[in-house]
Amino acid sequence: MPNVYVSVLEELNNLLPKRNRFKELEIEFKGRQSVKHIIESLGIPHTEIGFITINENQVDFDYLVQDEDRVIVQPAMPDKDHYSGMFNEGKLVIEPRFILDNHLGKLATYLRILGFDAIYHNDFQDDELAHNSVDLNRILLTRDRQLLMRKTIRFGYLIRALEPDLQVIEVLNRFNLAGVVKPFNRCLRCNTSLAPVEKETILDRLQPKTKKYFDEFHICPQCERIYWMGSHYECMDRKIADLLDYSAHETRT
Repeated sequence: MPNVYVSVLEELNNLLPKRNRFKELEIEFKGRQSVKHIIESLGIPHTEIGFITINENQVDFDYLVQDEDRVIVQPAMPDKDHYSGMFNEGKLVIEPRFILDNHLGKLATYLRILGFDAIYHNDFQDDELAHNSVDLNRILLTRDRQLLMRKTIRFGYLIRALEPDLQVIEVLNRFNLAGVVKPFNRCLRCNTSLAPVEKETILDRLQPKTKKYFDEFHICPQCERIYWMGSHYECMDRKIADLLDYSAHETRT
């Protein structure tokens, strides 16, 4: 039976079973197999692949592997993302608009705080996520490898971390977003862009201390939630600063 030899580089090894990490893997195959199929059979979605060489030549996903081929798989990064079309010279060239699976509600909130368009519902089905990602040109964020392996998915990322703080740093770094953060311009509840609103028109909805100490307000045109720069704003502002600082540190190291 023919074989290929696959070497997975850098952090992609974390997607392999421990026994297979940081070593050349011998993979048997039958018939006509694409290199994409071979790599995904190891548990690595195509969205996580930035560059593939076979016998020292760059190839695309549809390359049909041959007996004794030696495959090297490099992780996708802003400056090394040959297949998705999301980047040019390390900069995102599509709108940073996201759709998130059912398990990433807190990450969706963080992204909205940072000003990013992030669709999330806790009852999304996999077919809905896949179709909306494709039809709406949104980046699919999920911890479900099989979902990202669907052929139709072009823009996506497999979230590794369990903690929301680390998840948002992953997203900032994967898509090189730290420089385009625009906090506090999106509704945290429904994702709609906020609009300024005159204080006089919402006085009946404000608590006495809010009326007394604050004059600048924004409202969500969709769900009519009101926002102002109270103590909650100061806490979130410090949180954002911490996240951006940590992201910059991770990028440097």
